[in-house]
Amino acid sequence: MDVSHSGPDGRLKIRHIREPSLLFYPRPMEHVFHNAPSEDSDFACATVEFEAGENHPLVRSLPAVTVLPLGDVPSLGPALDLLFAELDEVRCGRRLLADRMFEVVLIQLYRWILDHPAELSMPNGVLVGLGDENLAPVLAAIHQAPGEPWNLSTMAREAHMARSTFAAKFKELLGQTPADYLAEWRFTVAKEQLKLGTPVAIAAANLGYSSPSAFSRAFTQRA
Repeated sequence: MDVSHSGPDGRLKIRHIREPSLLFYPRPMEHVFHNAPSEDSDFACATVEFEAGENHPLVRSLPAVTVLPLGDVPSLGPALDLLFAELDEVRCGRRLLADRMFEVVLIQLYRWILDHPAELSMPNGVLVGLGDENLAPVLAAIHQAPGEPWNLSTMAREAHMARSTFAAKFKELLGQTPADYLAEWRFTVAKEQLKLGTPVAIAAANLGYSSPSAFSRAFTQRA
């Protein structure tokens, strides 16, 4: 089977799929499948929604398209077999169970991507950072609690690194300073909270701003 899509330069690119594989497009990209699989093949499409859409740092750091042969991850084939079997069932809870199984497939995909950054020519970003044993705990902590009083010292302490070493490594792997990344993540979370109708004062408190006016100024500067 072949699949075609436009490359970054606008030219048509064709990927030749010669073995059972998982194709992942993290951002909207028009693509066309050619030479449809035979009748004895399983072929299914699913949509992944990120809370912040294309602005989520994880989405921005992923390659435009990833083609993962199922044979490269031994547990991926059985997981997909269970997913396809559930999709064929017409029973109570089918949608919920299929969604959970698909999350398992995604986690396996992300693990493989983390283990193959060079092979995928991964751009600097949060996914590369998550593959680093020192930066991963810091990024997880920032994402879980963006409102904490984070600064260079507290982040470096979370990474068990000296401040200067941490700052240099963070900039190298993520392409921006820790302070800029924190501000960008807070902005991303703020947009989602405001979209859901959270009052400005509450959003400001949730994200660690000293006052609603300070939050509004920071939000306006990045909007």
